[in-house]
Amino acid sequence: MHHGGIYEEEIAGKAYDTALLRRFARYVAPYRLSITIVVLILPLVAACRLAQPWIIKLAIDNHIITGKLAGLENIALGFLAVLLAESLFSFLEVYLLQSVGQQVMSDMRSELYRHVMHLPVSWFDRVPTGSAVTRLTSDIEVLGEMFASGIITIIGDILLLIGIISVMLWMDLKLSLVTFSVLPVLLYVAYTFRRRMRKSFREVRARLGRLNAFLNECISGISIIQIFNRERDEERRFSLLNGSYRDANTPVIFWDASLYALVEALSSIAVALILWYGGGEIVKGALTFGVLVAFIQYIEKFFSPIRDLSAKYSVMQGAMASLERIFALLDTPATEQKSPLPTFDKSGYSAGGDESIPLIEFRDVSFSYQDGNDILSGFSLAVQRGERIAIVGESGGGKTTITRLLTRLYEIERGSILLQGKDIRELDLAQVRRRVGVVLQDPCLFAGSIEFNICLGDLQARQRVRQAAAAVGADRFIDRLPNGYDEEVREKGSNFSVGEKQLISFARAVAFDPEILVLDEATASIDSASEQMIQEGIKGMMQGRTSLVIAHRLSTVRDADRIITIRHGIKTEEGTHEELMRAEGIYSRLYRLQFGEM
Repeated sequence: MHHGGIYEEEIAGKAYDTALLRRFARYVAPYRLSITIVVLILPLVAACRLAQPWIIKLAIDNHIITGKLAGLENIALGFLAVLLAESLFSFLEVYLLQSVGQQVMSDMRSELYRHVMHLPVSWFDRVPTGSAVTRLTSDIEVLGEMFASGIITIIGDILLLIGIISVMLWMDLKLSLVTFSVLPVLLYVAYTFRRRMRKSFREVRARLGRLNAFLNECISGISIIQIFNRERDEERRFSLLNGSYRDANTPVIFWDASLYALVEALSSIAVALILWYGGGEIVKGALTFGVLVAFIQYIEKFFSPIRDLSAKYSVMQGAMASLERIFALLDTPATEQKSPLPTFDKSGYSAGGDESIPLIEFRDVSFSYQDGNDILSGFSLAVQRGERIAIVGESGGGKTTITRLLTRLYEIERGSILLQGKDIRELDLAQVRRRVGVVLQDPCLFAGSIEFNICLGDLQARQRVRQAAAAVGADRFIDRLPNGYDEEVREKGSNFSVGEKQLISFARAVAFDPEILVLDEATASIDSASEQMIQEGIKGMMQGRTSLVIAHRLSTVRDADRIITIRHGIKTEEGTHEELMRAEGIYSRLYRLQFGEM
């Protein structure tokens, strides 16, 4: 397992907060009513907080200092009412914000998942699974934190700060100017830390994705790791990645703690300035004791949101880094889906089509997974409806690539593939894949029931589940299970044998009733007894269908109408079994080698 890089594309590039937030606003727009209510509540919360020191000033100057206790109880009740009002408004603010945050996260996660489902397979070849999962999970969760303690509450903090500055300037101009002499230093510190924390957060998100990718790979391949005694090596690799993730968080922690400490120090300096200058003014009789107390409380309320700024910066910068990654994924082009041009009848044929036209035709198709290294080179093949075509050859010769191109898992680079005379790139992708049923060498099962794994939730396929299972012989072992077709399938089908999983895959292909059937080494994982059991079922499901069979076991392709031999991506032979055996070419040598006739 190789994890030498850090997936630079995940952290490179300059981000602009305004552009990201403007794009993010599209997801918030459906919940504008709740956001509007919150925005209307914010001034009320700020007003309640501003009123508290003022009420204390009135109590001190008008009652406590003068000794006039009459009316003090009313001030106390007013102070309590303001506290209760602040609590109520704060509850509504937090509840609505977090509710909207959950809705927005749900919407973005759904859109991201839909987009990932339509990305080309080549994207999954490049991007580790763990990195993709990180964007769908933890990157989205960070946006919820942004709603809870970031984007909107910052507006409330700004309103509170403006209100405090206004009230303090109105109460005493000179004392306010002395107090606010620390603000230039505060603004410089906040600006400097903002830039440094953004870079650190990009690094943290990228390394978390790499760590998740490694964990996913290790857990998926745990049996191989244990069989070959590689536990310690993998532990060392994990330690390196884990340490790398820890080290990426160190600058974040440093800047976070530094910002908090500096704000705390500036807050203390401001209080000291109030006591120094305000105390002198009281002695001179130019300032009341109530104003001094109110100033101290206001300055504490002033620095409280700024003190929390480090945490909010952490949340906001983490959110910006996550938005960069999320939008980069959403901007990845999905597989192009053309509007359906032909109309299909119930049999899957194009209405009014010319049946003399080959159902499948490869015209001079060339393709490479990497530039300059063709897997297929000038491949041409015409397949008539109802034909059974076998494709054989050495491993890596391009056999499986043919099926991937036919189902548009990868797009053709040169040449064309026609489906009943129409280029598949001009046909609706879903319709193309509906007409082609594929059974792969490695069966893929999902958590759920056997019935679900055969029909995959498709209503039409569900009606054919039992018929399809009987066609391939899967019903023989399914009927013996305690819950039959409702039997639970664990992760990756771990509670079934390889042969049983492949039989379920066969039944799945039949249940979707495709016009074209592709068997890509489909019997390679089946033992001899199971293979004999399903051969008749395979013949039955091939009746009335066009079939492409890719196989290493040449015994399974002897009855094919035509056998195509591929070598280094080039078609070298074509004919029936008897014709190719008489030709004494590649197929003949492979056949004799398998059956010990050389």
